[in-house]
Amino acid sequence: MSPRVKNVIPNRNYTLTITFSKNEVKTFDVKPYLEIGKFKELKELNVFNSVKPFLGSIQWINELDFCPDTLYLESK
Repeated sequence: MSPRVKNVIPNRNYTLTITFSKNEVKTFDVKPYLEIGKFKELKELNVFNSVKPFLGSIQWINELDFCPDTLYLESK
């Protein structure tokens, strides 16, 4: 099981700076998802910037989220 999200900061280039439960800080690139289904809504900066930690993962105001394992494994 991957570490859980403690904090998330949205960046201007559609990436997220994420602090995980082991105090690792990584960057997750959301750009590859911006043309897929409901994730297109994240192109609006007010929606993208609404991201918050939620139950060990992240969530936006439109209730979109990512699996914490995806966030951890695909972050650099």
